[in-house]
Amino acid sequence: MDISTLLGLVLVVFVVIFGVGSFQDLMRDFVQFSSIMITVVGTIAAVMIAHPKARSFALINIALSTLKEPKIDMIGTLRTLVSFAEKARREGLLSLESNVEEIEDEFLKKGLQLVIDGTDPDLLKNMMEVELELMEEDFRGRRAVMDSVGAFAPAFGLIGTLIGLIQMLKALNNPDMLGPAMAKSLLTTLYGSMIANAVALPMGEKIAGRASKVLMQKRMILEGLLSIQAGDNPRLVEEKLKSFLSENEKATYAASTAVEEAA
Repeated sequence: MDISTLLGLVLVVFVVIFGVGSFQDLMRDFVQFSSIMITVVGTIAAVMIAHPKARSFALINIALSTLKEPKIDMIGTLRTLVSFAEKARREGLLSLESNVEEIEDEFLKKGLQLVIDGTDPDLLKNMMEVELELMEEDFRGRRAVMDSVGAFAPAFGLIGTLIGLIQMLKALNNPDMLGPAMAKSLLTTLYGSMIANAVALPMGEKIAGRASKVLMQKRMILEGLLSIQAGDNPRLVEEKLKSFLSENEKATYAASTAVEEAA
């Protein structure tokens, strides 16, 4: 579970309720079915038009995926690759066959099997880079869906506002209709802004940030596999892969390595 995403959504709800006054006031004055239909259903319809079926139909799953924290352990990946380099250096590449089934990361598992099978380095690199491009395209597509929601929701909020204003103008001689029409015109704008700025656009940014980290890990794996295949010294492999770590990760790795060496 991604605590930051969940906490952010909870805080948004809290801020709205705090601004309104109470939950009862929120339900009484700020929940209107027709406004919700115009904004939410209209936005979903526009997303379905704008994106392929596979992506648009997965809108809910894409949003829910931001609540799950992906397993991205850069330091653990580095240690695994260095240990493979040490074993390959001592016992040969074929000795890594016993490690393949233990690997959970499908990208690393596939790449290591190709190394063991003696795949040409250039072919290996090309195949794995295609995998990377597909991953990147998937992340890009998921973010595009959330960005579309962020763009379309305020637009349908404005459409709802125009509908409400038209109804209000038609009812100028009927005071009882002015209030509901004005409420519809303002609530759809509110719904559209909330969907875009409190949900869709932040989730799109979250997807983009995760994509950057996941792809960095995969590039580290590819670099490590190519180094292992080339028979590089494990120390050199380690230094190459450390360049993929952030400053905080480098400090953590250095500290843990120092503790291990001292022990």
